[in-house]
Amino acid sequence: MDSRTIQSTLQSGGRAGYDGAKKRKGSKVHAAVDTLGHLLALKVTAANEQDREQVGALAQAVQEVTGENVQLAYVDQGYTGQRASEAAREHGIKLEVVKLKEAKKGFVLLPRRWVVERSFGWAARFRRLARDYERLAATLSGYHWLAFVLLMLKTFTIKSA
Repeated sequence: MDSRTIQSTLQSGGRAGYDGAKKRKGSKVHAAVDTLGHLLALKVTAANEQDREQVGALAQAVQEVTGENVQLAYVDQGYTGQRASEAAREHGIKLEVVKLKEAKKGFVLLPRRWVVERSFGWAARFRRLARDYERLAATLSGYHWLAFVLLMLKTFTIKSA
């Protein structure tokens, strides 16, 4: 599970919030992916919403999609705290927070965290998802689902050929 902030435009300005960490105004896309990077759950909120507050909704959506098969979710430090852990535990998921090393120099590969970051990179290649051009959060969510369906179809056609 992770989130990314997408900069807002005039069309999406009504629901945009300010993300202090990224220093931009926009919408935040909270996503949960499987070990291959395929999208399992997605939620769009204003950028000023906390990541840990979305854990319950994402965990519930993941368990509905997978048939209650997910037991462990890797998250970053934005998901720390008792409330986030309890929200995930209510749905049978244990959160494992992957923390940065104290003395970090250069690039450090964090275990299993790169999967969701790679998925966000895949989504960012779609021009429509580079910024938040949509008036409705449901439309932005739908474009993310469409992008991931196209990515899955592309890998399917490559493997079957």
